[in-house]
Amino acid sequence: MICIWFVIASSCRPVRHAGTCTNCTYCSAPYCLITFPRIGFFSLCFLMTSLGGQFSAKRLGDAPFTIRTEVLGGVESRGVLRKITDMLEVILKRMDSLSKLDNTSAASTRRLDELSSAINRFQPVGLVERIQAIAQNVSNMANRVEQILQSSMAQGRAMRDGTSGQCEVPRDPRYPDCPGKVDWMRARWTSDPCYAFYGVDGSDCSFLIYLSEVEWFCPPLAWRNQSNIPPTQHTSPQAAFRTDLSVLLEQVGGGKESLSFMKQRMRRLAQQWGSAALRLDSTLQHRWRDQRKILVHVGFLTEESGDVFSPKVLKGGPLGEMVQWADILTALHVLGHNLKISMSVKELHGFLGVPPGRGSCPLTGPLPFDLIYTDYHGLQQMKQHMGLSLKKHKCHIRVIDTFGTEPAYNHEEYATLHGYRTNWGYWNLNARQYMTMFPHTPDNSFMGFVSEELNETEKRNIQQNKVNNMAVVYGKEASMWKGKEGFLQILHRYMEVHGTVYYETQRPPEVPAFVKNHGLLPQHELQQLLRKAKLFIGFGFPYEGPAPLEAIANGCIFLQPKFQPPHSSLNHEFFRGKPTSRGVSSQHPYAEQYIGRPHVMTVDYNNSQEFDTAIREIMRTKVEPYLPYEYTCEGMLERVHAYIQNQVRPRGPVTLSMSTGPLFVPLPNTTALGWAANVTPPPVWPPVSSLRLLASQEGQSCIETCQSARLVCEPAHFRFINNKEALRGLDVQCEALDSESNHVLPAFSVARRECSLQQDPLLFSCAGHSPRYRRLCPCRDFRRGQVALCRECL
Repeated sequence: MICIWFVIASSCRPVRHAGTCTNCTYCSAPYCLITFPRIGFFSLCFLMTSLGGQFSAKRLGDAPFTIRTEVLGGVESRGVLRKITDMLEVILKRMDSLSKLDNTSAASTRRLDELSSAINRFQPVGLVERIQAIAQNVSNMANRVEQILQSSMAQGRAMRDGTSGQCEVPRDPRYPDCPGKVDWMRARWTSDPCYAFYGVDGSDCSFLIYLSEVEWFCPPLAWRNQSNIPPTQHTSPQAAFRTDLSVLLEQVGGGKESLSFMKQRMRRLAQQWGSAALRLDSTLQHRWRDQRKILVHVGFLTEESGDVFSPKVLKGGPLGEMVQWADILTALHVLGHNLKISMSVKELHGFLGVPPGRGSCPLTGPLPFDLIYTDYHGLQQMKQHMGLSLKKHKCHIRVIDTFGTEPAYNHEEYATLHGYRTNWGYWNLNARQYMTMFPHTPDNSFMGFVSEELNETEKRNIQQNKVNNMAVVYGKEASMWKGKEGFLQILHRYMEVHGTVYYETQRPPEVPAFVKNHGLLPQHELQQLLRKAKLFIGFGFPYEGPAPLEAIANGCIFLQPKFQPPHSSLNHEFFRGKPTSRGVSSQHPYAEQYIGRPHVMTVDYNNSQEFDTAIREIMRTKVEPYLPYEYTCEGMLERVHAYIQNQVRPRGPVTLSMSTGPLFVPLPNTTALGWAANVTPPPVWPPVSSLRLLASQEGQSCIETCQSARLVCEPAHFRFINNKEALRGLDVQCEALDSESNHVLPAFSVARRECSLQQDPLLFSCAGHSPRYRRLCPCRDFRRGQVALCRECL
């Protein structure tokens, strides 16, 4: 019995048939002892320890051993190299003997010959490069040795058990992909170590076992014990509201400026979250809520994604994403769910049960979570490491998506064929699985964040202490101030201008001399500055951040520039590549559309007369601090609670129970149609009772159509109006009725008397529009101050 020691600097990787792991006597690095019968490989022990444990797995995807650059030297290193060369000659001779013991394929023998030839050609050019090559060859040899042994043992078991005849590839019409998958495994099973981890050893039996029990392309084998089928999941326990954030703060951890910022925010708002939890519990009448197992993987903060945000936290960088993630974590914790937080790919692996290897295989067990909240970076990491499990469990994922993803960009095949393909879309999710910062795209779900609430005493103090001629500029980076001198001079005629621009002591920022710059302020000091100021003025960038809502909540009027034409992915570099065609008419469309005057004023900054008039109007106007309910702690808890308890993946066609008569009838005092009294709506969420059917004008989207009727487009209701009955209820004359995949359907053409229904549910879109069609639009009502929920949605 001979040993091979794999010295690994970070941690022991799971290896099949491995012994125990311990620490190397020489370098204190952990190693795994792997035993192989009949092979004299003791010399490798000396090989690895002679190198002082310098081989390490630096990152995912690297070879098992990567030499560190400090293994440089002269005579002593050359002596080690000579010893390595002598030992490798012995290794190769014994490998040749081993290969004769097994009935290997020609391809396997050729790989060994190539390995021998590569080592024989090894020339002493550079020490580091030579040791790297040796390490890689040793790794390849060790893998091949294990494969040979596994194959030999598997064939022996098959002959002893008499199962070799039971491993013929089945031709079952219910599993049409099985033969092709077996052929692929025969050719490529060594391409990823995860297959060996699951017991694949090169035999057809192991292929069929894997493809029927780990993946699902082949039928179960009758002679196999099926006890490894995952048990049915138990009923969820009850979720209880939490008011203490100490456990959450410990889970978030530290070590990064971004995490410190998030934890400071959590602590500052802890009392408001606790009070909001008690109020919502009372509103819900202490009803039962299922506790969900939830994983939160913050992909953009992982080292693997570059984590470009953390270094910028203290230098005026964007904080909107961190504000939102801090509030999402807090809301999920306060709602009482079972929460796990991942900030690295390693943690993601551990929580999900990712097998070792390159990400080709499914998870090692059933998905241990009901929901996974992540972002686009995290989604890409999950795709890389979850294999087929991502497709299987895709409905459990919720993607935090700042600007939104429209269905035309989300549908991979459609986006590719019709020019909507971008770097961020094409995931084929249900569009409601994308969760946005503002409710700008009703195709997606509005997640949001919170702003700090003021009590009545604080509001009175703010109104008493407001400085009528004080303005604060929305712009923490000096680059944002370039080219703004014209309207700043106008502003300076009436007001004292303050800035919060980051700068280093040796280099003050390039801002006008009349600006009083406070430098980058901590959040509580910025709040105090906003409570004194009368005006918070935007430069046009950043788009749709949290700061304007915080300013309005502190009693400021927000002045912002109007964009003519609206900025979008079609005409503006910032939005290019984002998976949406949405046009942004101002710096903060939510503030413009949902708040408006007197708290928000949107003007053309290029028109000096209009800008001057706006400043003088602002100085005459008195406002109270204002915060929309949906951006309070209670509003966010209410919204997230409704999503978690009710929002599920749509389940195909719905059967409606009805007597004779129309499905839709006109509603009083409106042009919309509603359900007929003889129809029994199905038990779905949002409730179908909230549905209002409208027809758009040519070139108009359903977003615009519903807004014009003081309603909201509800994409979940498209499946109820994608039928002849809806066209008949609108008195549409159809000489031809067809069905196709297009993101503007269902729709009709009045001129051509053509009607078209939607063929692909993933393409139901509130945002789609076409000058050729009038669209069928499913609108709904909404709760006051909570546009994401209908009146009966809670």
